[in-house]
Amino acid sequence: QVQLVESGGGLVQPGGSLRLSCAASGSVFSINVMGWYRQAPGKERELVATITRGGGTKYADSLKGRFTISRDNGNLVYLQMNSLKPEDTAVYYCNANTYSGIVYWGKGTLVTVSS
Repeated sequence: QVQLVESGGGLVQPGGSLRLSCAASGSVFSINVMGWYRQAPGKERELVATITRGGGTKYADSLKGRFTISRDNGNLVYLQMNSLKPEDTAVYYCNANTYSGIVYWGKGTLVTVSS
């Protein structure tokens, strides 16, 4: 079992920055890929970025250049979000995929971009 806890969400003005954190606990040795997804009101959950244990990254095309994913010690993952826009408002979820294909989700952290 893997538990994921996100932190760092909140209210930020357009153009501002936020850094989200996700801490994994439990069977962290089993985790291969970690990532961030988001779900805006009335929309489906979508990929933001993923990072493998080896550091390989993947981003949603629309977010490249503004968002950066990083990982520390295999069980901490961060999402640095810059130049935030109102359309970035969403609940951001941490995700972990194990080597055996099991997927875990955190409960999410709300990011609101508004003046």
